[in-house]
Amino acid sequence: MDLVSLIPQTVLQLIRGGVVQELRVVWQHMRELLIVPILKFAVFICLAMSVMLFIDRVYMGIVILFLKLSRRKPEKHYKWEEIKDDIEMGNSTYPMVLVQVPMYNEKEVYQLSIGAACALSWPSDRIIIQVLDDSTNLDIKGSVQTECQKWASKGINIYYEARTNRNGYKAGALKEGLEHDYVETCDFVVIFDADFQPDPDFLRQTIPYFVHNPDIGLVQARWEFVNANECLQTRVQEMSLNYHFGVEQEVGSSTYAFFGFNGTAGVWRIDAIKEAGGWKDRTTVEDMDLAVRASLAGWKFVYIGNLKVKNELPSTFKAFRYQQHRWSCGPANLFRKMFMEIIKNKTVHLWKKIYVIYSFFLVRKIVAHIVTFFFYCVIIPTCVFFPEVELPIWDLFYLPTVITILNAIETPRSLHLVVFWILFDNVMALHRTKGTFIGLFEAGGRVKEWVVTEKLGDALLKPKENNRTVIKPSKRTRFSAFMERVHLLEVGMGTYILVSACYDARYGKYWYFIYLFGQAIAFLVMGFGHVGTMIPPS
Repeated sequence: MDLVSLIPQTVLQLIRGGVVQELRVVWQHMRELLIVPILKFAVFICLAMSVMLFIDRVYMGIVILFLKLSRRKPEKHYKWEEIKDDIEMGNSTYPMVLVQVPMYNEKEVYQLSIGAACALSWPSDRIIIQVLDDSTNLDIKGSVQTECQKWASKGINIYYEARTNRNGYKAGALKEGLEHDYVETCDFVVIFDADFQPDPDFLRQTIPYFVHNPDIGLVQARWEFVNANECLQTRVQEMSLNYHFGVEQEVGSSTYAFFGFNGTAGVWRIDAIKEAGGWKDRTTVEDMDLAVRASLAGWKFVYIGNLKVKNELPSTFKAFRYQQHRWSCGPANLFRKMFMEIIKNKTVHLWKKIYVIYSFFLVRKIVAHIVTFFFYCVIIPTCVFFPEVELPIWDLFYLPTVITILNAIETPRSLHLVVFWILFDNVMALHRTKGTFIGLFEAGGRVKEWVVTEKLGDALLKPKENNRTVIKPSKRTRFSAFMERVHLLEVGMGTYILVSACYDARYGKYWYFIYLFGQAIAFLVMGFGHVGTMIPPS
């Protein structure tokens, strides 16, 4: 008796009758009734978000154009006069200033930051340097304390403050720093993260805004990147951050006297901090949290674009990923916590509340991340398999082209890298979107995850071999070192987009193919070793 005779006749009939055909019919019904409608709805939502983002970008572009044509400067809009020495009153004409330098295991940069803070040009009896050291490495902790003692021996009024815990992370350190008795004499507080190196005249450029304008609560300076030329990754980061400082911050300051405090390179009026409720550690963006609350209390903010403070960009992909998670998760979580507080506020006018809720939070902190990832990295590749879902050319080409030009024009020296910026930004949109959803829904344990961005400091200036940083041999095996560099999310997305690109090429949709193939390669490169952190930018 053969095997076929043992199979029931009904089964054989189904097989011979065409099970495959039946599956095709089921798939076709699922496609028509479920998948295609869902995909069309997703396309509609993404188109709406793209329009929101486009309008916001064009609006800011128009404002910046007006500001440049009218040559409107902060010192012209607000009263500003240099503080001059007075023989009769002595140094009492200078306000008392506290300079806070928070740090955590900053082996490479602590000397640079402390030295820059101590070199600020301000009467020695009217300034207090406060080093807030949360280091857990005892050797580094001892080195920081020794550095503070060295400057104290030179007559600098410097205090070394160390906590026994890291409660509240940076926000907790800044909060406790303001609670010391000697701070009661101070009117203003300046914050410099450990990798920031202000010029000596920083206080002379910023403090006069407070002295002559009692309603100003914050003055923010621009960041200048000492390692922008380190690699391709730092160059594309520079493009994004130049747009943030040169456009977003400038527009917020000029139109609504509001923007998000960047956490460093800024001066606060201590009364503004107190009136806003002080530092809070409820999110990973304690700086933005304080800024929103201070603005709702009626304080005005001033951004000085021509005052630049040197600092460092993350030059490793791992450090950049953690930073982007914090910068996307934190604002989304803060939006969740403060939405009703903003709505119910009776101090600021309606237009400012609309600006904060819609432009500042919804469009720039949420929509921008979501539409970049889902539309350009998920919807477009998926639509290759569903030709009945149409994608309008205006959203595929015209809107992103205008948005890209408006972003890239702030960094003219990197215009030739704009394609790399697009692909790299889309890859990072994966992590920003993930962080945004974690923040919005407070999902998982990463909503308050705080990882200090690694800094290299003097290592950036150390000798290089063949234009590449000399890397010491690792004791790890090659396989373990390779696996640490593999990121499954990027690899998975890159593989999916590559499959859709191949499918597209097979069926002749070549106008999709170039973009899809390039985006797939970008995901795979970052997923299998983030070569962008090692490639020279030129």
